Amino acid sequence: MTYSHFRELLPIKNENERNYYINQVILNNLSVRELINEIKSNAFNRLSYADKENIKLITNEEDKYNLTLSDMIKDPIIIKTDKDINNLNEKAIHKLLIEMLEQRFLELCLGFALVGHEYPLKINNKTYRTDLLFFNYEINAFVVVEVKNEEYKPSQIGQIKFYMDYINKNIKKEHHAKTEGILIVKEKDKYVMKYINDKGIYITSFKLLNNMKDKILK
Repeated sequence: MTYSHFRELLPIKNENERNYYINQVILNNLSVRELINEIKSNAFNRLSYADKENIKLITNEEDKYNLTLSDMIKDPIIIKTDKDINNLNEKAIHKLLIEMLEQRFLELCLGFALVGHEYPLKINNKTYRTDLLFFNYEINAFVVVEVKNEEYKPSQIGQIKFYMDYINKNIKKEHHAKTEGILIVKEKDKYVMKYINDKGIYITSFKLLNNMKDKILK
C-alpha cells in the first residue's frame, strides 16, 4: 500500500469500515483509483449486517485463506451500463454480469473464475442450463449463480439446489468443497439481503447503475 492509499483511508472514522477497505486493497491489489471507486460505491455498507462487525486486518498469508463465500458477496451487486435499464430483460442482465466479471476487479469479489454462461447439465436426455457457473479457488468450490429479474420466490431455491446437487454428484471432485449457490433477485421497491436455512445458498440483489446519469436507478 502507498501513501496515496492511506490518504484515502485515513478520513474513514469507522474502524471496521477502514479495515474492510484495507483488506480489499491487500486481497485484490487495488490501485488508488480502484480503492476510491470502492469507497464511492459504498462497498462496506453493502455487506450484510453481520459482516460489518469485528472486521480484522489481514496481517499474514493465513488470514487470506479463512474466507467464506459470505465474505465475498456484496449486497446489492452493482451493474454498470450505458443502456436503457428500463427495457433490460434477464438475458441482458446476464450479459451485463458476465461483462462485469471479466473486468479486473470483480463485483462478486475475490477468487471467482467463470466456468460458463448457461452451462449445460444433461440429465436423462434432457438439458438444463445454469445461468452462470463459477469455480472459486479461495473456497475450493463450484458456485452456481441464478439471476432472476423478479422478486424472490421459494421455488427459485428448489431450482438452484437441484443444480447444486447435480454438480456435487457429477462434476465436483473429491478434493473440492461442496458446491454453493448465489441467487440474485430484484425486489419491487427495494433491495434487501434475505437469509434462508440452507447455509450453502446466499441470496443477494442487484442494482443497475446508469453511467450516463451517474446515479443508481431502482
